[in-house]
Amino acid sequence: MKEKEKLAENAVSLFRSGFNCAESVLMTMQDYLGLEKNPSIATGFGGGIGRKGSVCGAVSGGVLAINLKYGRKKSEEEALKEKAFSKALEFYKKFEKKMGSAVCYDIIKCDLTTEEGQKTFKENNLLEEKCFKCVEASVNILLDIFEERD
Repeated sequence: MKEKEKLAENAVSLFRSGFNCAESVLMTMQDYLGLEKNPSIATGFGGGIGRKGSVCGAVSGGVLAINLKYGRKKSEEEALKEKAFSKALEFYKKFEKKMGSAVCYDIIKCDLTTEEGQKTFKENNLLEEKCFKCVEASVNILLDIFEERD
C-alpha cells in the first residue's frame, strides 16, 4: 500500500475511532509533517462548525494543516500569508470539485443541529457514505498540494 493510501486510511481510522472529520484530517497531516498531534484546535469545526452544516470539517482541518505548512509566524511575513491563501484556495477548489461542494449540509443533506437530522444522518449511514469519503479526499488533495514544487 502506498504512503498516500496509508495516510488517507489512517485519517478514516481516526474518524472511526471517535475523532471528528476536522480532527482526523489535521492529526493525519500533523503526523505527515512530523509535528506533534494536537486535535484540540480542530474540534469545533466538526459537522461544518459545531454541527451547523457550514464549511465541511474535513476542509477546515485541511486548511489548518495548510497553515501549519505554509502559514506565517509574524505579521510582516506577507509572502507566507499569500502562499497560505493560495494553497488554501487551491485546496478548497479541488475539494469542491471532487465532492461536489465544500459545505457540509450540501454534502450530507441534513441538519445535524436537530434530533431529526441526526436520526436521518444515522439511518442513511452518511458517516460511511459521505463523511469518510470527505476525510479521505481531503488528505489525498493535501498530499498532492504538499508534494507540488513551489
